[in-house]
Amino acid sequence: MSGFDDPAFFGDRWAAHYGSGPDPTAAVTFLAGLAGEGRVLELASGTGRVTLPLSARGLDVHGVEGSAAMVARMRERPGGEQIPVAVGDMADVPVPRPFGLVFLVYNTLFNLPSPERQMDCFRNVARVLAPQGAFVLECFVPDPAKFDRGSRVEALEVTEDSATIQVYRHDAAAQRYAKQTITFTTEGIRMLPVALRYCWPSELDLMARHAGLELQERYADWECRPFDSDSTSHISVYRPLTTGRRIATGDE
Repeated sequence: MSGFDDPAFFGDRWAAHYGSGPDPTAAVTFLAGLAGEGRVLELASGTGRVTLPLSARGLDVHGVEGSAAMVARMRERPGGEQIPVAVGDMADVPVPRPFGLVFLVYNTLFNLPSPERQMDCFRNVARVLAPQGAFVLECFVPDPAKFDRGSRVEALEVTEDSATIQVYRHDAAAQRYAKQTITFTTEGIRMLPVALRYCWPSELDLMARHAGLELQERYADWECRPFDSDSTSHISVYRPLTTGRRIATGDE
C-alpha cells in the first residue's frame, strides 16, 4: 500500500506542520455529555486536540491513529503520555471492546479512500460499541459546485516573501478529490497533500443502518444548532439499532 490509500500517509506528511485546529471546547462539552462513565474512543486521534481535553475531564479516553508521527506529537503535549493509542487503520478499529462513546471528528472519516473502507469503519465501530453507546461523526456537507470542470485553485495567504495556495482535482463520479496545500518561500516549496472520499449525510445514514446503527440526532454544529438544507457541516449521533431492525446484507 502506498500514497493516499496508506492509513499513515496523511499523518506522516502533515505531523510536523499540523496546527492546533479549531477550538475544541464546544466539541469536548458535547462529547463529554454523551460519554457517561464508560470508556471513550477517538478514531484518528491525531495530536490530541480533542482527546487530551476529554481526558483532562477525568474520562477514560483511548485513541486509534494511523500515523506514529502524529502519536509522537501528542506524546509531547501535557497528558499525552497517559492516553492509550493503537497505531493502525481506523477502519479496522483495532482495539478491544466495549466503548460507551466512539467519535470521529473534523471530516476524518472522509480520509478513508473508498466506500468499502468507510463501511468497514461503521461495522467495526458497531462491533466495539456498548449496547447503549453512541458513535459521533463530524463531517462537512459536500458542495461539488465549488469545483469548476473538476478543479479549483485558491490563494490562502500572500505575504512579502511567501504565498500559500490550495490546488484541487475533483472526481465527481467517485466522490473524491485530491488537494495539495503548496507554500512558496524564498527558501523553497513545501507541499502537503490530502485526498478525501466524501459522503452525503443520507449516505452515511445508510452505511450506519447496514452496520446495525441508526441516526439518533443531527445538528449543524457542536452548539446543537438545527441542521437544515443550508448547513455546511453536521454533527451526527448514531446508536445501535434495536433487535430485529438491522438491514440484511449479503454477507450476514
